[in-house]
Amino acid sequence: MRWISKKSQHSAVEDGLPQIYRRLWRFCMVLTKDRTAADDLAQAACERALVNAAKFSPGTDLDRWVFTIARRLWLNEIRSRKVRRGEGLVAVEDVDIADEKPAIEVNILAREVLDIVQALPEAQRLSVLLVYVEGYTYSEAATLLDVPIGTIMSRLSTVRKLISTYVDDPRNLK
Repeated sequence: MRWISKKSQHSAVEDGLPQIYRRLWRFCMVLTKDRTAADDLAQAACERALVNAAKFSPGTDLDRWVFTIARRLWLNEIRSRKVRRGEGLVAVEDVDIADEKPAIEVNILAREVLDIVQALPEAQRLSVLLVYVEGYTYSEAATLLDVPIGTIMSRLSTVRKLISTYVDDPRNLK
């Protein structure tokens, strides 16, 4: 087994890179089809070669070794781009995740409906509270308020029409 010092490995890479840089750049240009990307890729390949100079075997072809580094860097770049563009993974939009929170529009509409209810006369407001919030039946609400069931039905009908009119055109309430 031949002993090779790390310094000689690093020197072989460091001395050989300027000699092969033009060929490396052309190789990178063929891979990337873009001058700027070829510059970046060639520089990244040189940097990687210098960092990993201890893995280079002097006496072997430096150009093949550095070209292999450049090609692997390029393939990693292509894979990274696919992941960033969502081609490598399933897009978030394609994943069916239930949204537990109500939409902002729902909250706004609910706030507006509550404002309308709060502005109602007390008798109508109580009827809405007992039937729609507390869950009492019309009959139970009528008994609690000591009014005929028809009165509860009429009050709730009036409130529904008012809210419906507002939802159709908010200017109707103002």
